Parts: sequence; C-alpha cells; structure tokens
Amino acid sequence: MKKIIFIVIDGLPDEAIPELGNRTPLEAANRQNLDYLAQNGWCGFFKPLFLGKLPDSEEVHLSLFGYDPRQNLPGRGVLEAMGTGFNLRPDDVALRGNLATIDDRNKILDRRAGRIKTADAAKLVNSLRGIKIDGVEFIVKTVYGHRLVVVLRSKNVSTQVSDTDDKKIRIKKDARPLKKEKEAEFTARILNQFLEQARLILSQHPLNRKRTKAGKPPANFILIRSAGKLKKVPSFQKKWGLKAACVSNGALYKGIAKFLGMTLVKESRGDPLSSVYIKNKFLAVKRTLKKYDFIFCHIKGADLLAEDGKAKRKKEFIETIDKQLPILENLKSTLLIVTSDHATSSLKRQHEKFPVPILIYPSSGTIKRQKFTERDCRKGNLGEVKNLKIIPLVLKIASREIKIN
Repeated sequence: MKKIIFIVIDGLPDEAIPELGNRTPLEAANRQNLDYLAQNGWCGFFKPLFLGKLPDSEEVHLSLFGYDPRQNLPGRGVLEAMGTGFNLRPDDVALRGNLATIDDRNKILDRRAGRIKTADAAKLVNSLRGIKIDGVEFIVKTVYGHRLVVVLRSKNVSTQVSDTDDKKIRIKKDARPLKKEKEAEFTARILNQFLEQARLILSQHPLNRKRTKAGKPPANFILIRSAGKLKKVPSFQKKWGLKAACVSNGALYKGIAKFLGMTLVKESRGDPLSSVYIKNKFLAVKRTLKKYDFIFCHIKGADLLAEDGKAKRKKEFIETIDKQLPILENLKSTLLIVTSDHATSSLKRQHEKFPVPILIYPSSGTIKRQKFTERDCRKGNLGEVKNLKIIPLVLKIASREIKIN
C-alpha cells in the first residue's frame, strides 16, 4: 500500500476573468509542475456534495473524506471550536460567528468588519468574557481575523435556531426558533439578548472608537450561523484503515481533522500567501510521511483572494504553490492527490457549485496530453468521480487493486 498525500487547495476553481484574457486564474497561471503531474497521472472532476444553495468548506471536506455531511456534519461552530482547541461538552451549543459592522439603523455595512486583524479581534472578544443570561454561560473565542466561535454552555439549549448571517449585506436579523419547542424558543431568546449585549459592549470599546476615528469600520456586532453539538463518528483510521495526520493552520480544517481523529501536525506560521510558507508546509508534509499513512494538507489562500475579488493575485498564488510542488514529487511509494473543496468566483466573490478538478499522481502508462485546469480535468482520463467515492478510489489505486492508463 502506497502512502497518500491529499492536498486541498481551498477555492481553487474559478470562472473566466476578463482581466486574465477570459481565462480562470488556474488556466492563466504558469503551472509547470501541476501540468507535469497531470501528464503523468490521472485527471478528473467531481461535483461537490453540499446542503445549501452554495457549497461550504465543512460539507465538502467531510464528503471528500467519505463522510456524508447529511448524516455526519456536527455544525461549523463545533468544528471551528474544536480547531481552536476548545474542549466542548456534550450539551454545549457552538456557533460560528463573524465580527461585523452595523450602523444605527441596523444595517449590516460589512460582514467582516474590514477584515479586522486577529490581534485586534482578540482584544474585542476578551471584553465579552463572563456574560451569563438565565443560567446560560456565553463563551466567545477568536478563530482568526473577524471569525470567532460562540459557545452556549447549559443543559437546556438547542441547536434549532436560525442563522443571523445570510452572507449578504442586509438589515440585522434576529435568531428564530426552528422548531416549536421550549428549548429552541429559549435558546433563540437568550441568543438575541446576548447579541444585543455584545453590541453595546463592542460599540463602547476604546479600540472601536479608535477604528472609527481612523476611518476604519468598527467591529461592533456579531453575526452567527451553523449552530451544532458534538457528534460521534467512526475515526478516519477505523473507517479507512489509515493512520492519518493533518497539516493546516486553519481552525476549521484542524477541527475537521480532529473530529475525524486525525493527528494535528504543528507547522510554521507566517504570511499564508508567501512562497516560504508553502515551502515549509510541504516540508512538514514530507516529514510527517515517516509516521503516517495519510496526510491531509490544506492550503487556504486561493479562496480568500477570490472572496476579495483579487483574481490576478489568485493566479500568482497558484504559481507560488506550483513552484514548491517538486518537494512532494517522486516520493517513494507515495500517491499525491491535488484537488479542492469548491470553486470560489473572483467575479462574484463567493463560493460556486462548479465542478472541481482532481489529480492523482503517478500513474502507469504513457504521458498524457492533459493539463491541470478546470476544462482539461472535465475531459480527463479519470472522468467524473462521485464525491463520496474519492477515498475508496484512491485506496484502490494505492493498493494497486486497479490501474488506470
């Protein structure tokens, strides 16, 4: 059985961008090494499995690893809380949150509060410690930048509450009970009380006053979504027979790995868009191969750049990844997979439900006339792979049960 490196470049696929000659960032990028892998491997695509209008990372990542999110998803808040090292209790309800900017007329001006820096966000979040409403303890923890986790600690709180964040700039929405039951109604009521209390504290915080004077959007409100509780699922090792590790600095992806029983590997921090950061990440993957059978390597930058509408910078970041790939090429008895979780449009600045390319290297047989692009992979020699069947296919190839020429 070969060892497996599973690289997920978050938000990699895109759509044609006028400033890139009506090519996607991936098509426009210099992909010398990715194309080498494609020509000596298998290329195909999958349609991401997701639950809402557009795919979310947590849903597609679970399905990439063979866990159907319709049965196994615990909620984004749970996964991000786990990724930050938070020790959730069985009765806790965890929600994903954003620090946002709201005006006096309750209009949400910026869902991300100008992409506030993590250090500043942490100062604001610290001011929300110790809030308790009707016996429910509210615990708020910074994830990174504008993102945070809100945990409701009590035995009588419910996950059946609506999101207040619909990912669009709109008027403030209250949380609503999704079921006509006592616990859901209670949870929605106290959650709204907490959000208003947090709004008052944040609005009066010296840091936000300083931001306003400097012309920066104040982080004076919290948007929440994806309420959930802990779930038990078979570990990745129990399900697939592979000792697995994760190389990522992102809380969500570390949370997914932890949820599936993967070991978290410490990697160096730094500018996540830099060549040095990607190099160190790939070196960490290579080192980890000595003790593990399966390495999940997550790379976030392409998704963030597309959400900010920076198509040219996304193209350049793909080239940064490409230049460091030789670190992982031609490793003995190792299968290298390169794929993504979902497309992120640099034009619409949002996730999209386009097909996702997948590459498996190496293969047997002659060199193929194919490239690692969205278009080439849709007509590649691997064809379409069902989302939940990717890991079974990879395992068959790794164990040499099947060969694809």
